Amino acid sequence: MKKNRSVPPPTVVPVLVYPDVRAAVAFLTGAFGFVERTRIGESHRAQMAVGVDGAVIVADVGADRRPPQPGGSTQLVRVRVDDVEAAFARARGHGAKVIGAPVDREYGERDCTLEDLAGYRWQLAEVVGDVAPEEFGCETVSPWPAYQSS
Repeated sequence: MKKNRSVPPPTVVPVLVYPDVRAAVAFLTGAFGFVERTRIGESHRAQMAVGVDGAVIVADVGADRRPPQPGGSTQLVRVRVDDVEAAFARARGHGAKVIGAPVDREYGERDCTLEDLAGYRWQLAEVVGDVAPEEFGCETVSPWPAYQSS
């Protein structure tokens, strides 16, 4: 893939619309540990990084762009963390609304779901075990390259 220092490097980058870009940047920084990388105008857009290779673009409301509506969610953003309990406490401390407290999952993760100031849902997930999909009733169709043995 070609490099371009003007855009986030991950292959998939969610673009989330917020009514107040600066408030969203402050919330994501405080609650989830994101780092602002690029500011495009004071209130137009911001590119943010999290973890080793995560990114999100925070965008302003536009003619065809709206944040989620109260009472529902059309998607969630999943962020892998080293310590879900600490990440959960940090997010709550910055005003994130708890949708689901941390819970262990059969597929080897412990996760929680929170809602931010605009209504986006964020799922914070920590690996707690290495579990093959077949161990909980799923099927590996094509293994992730990072998990294939050499």
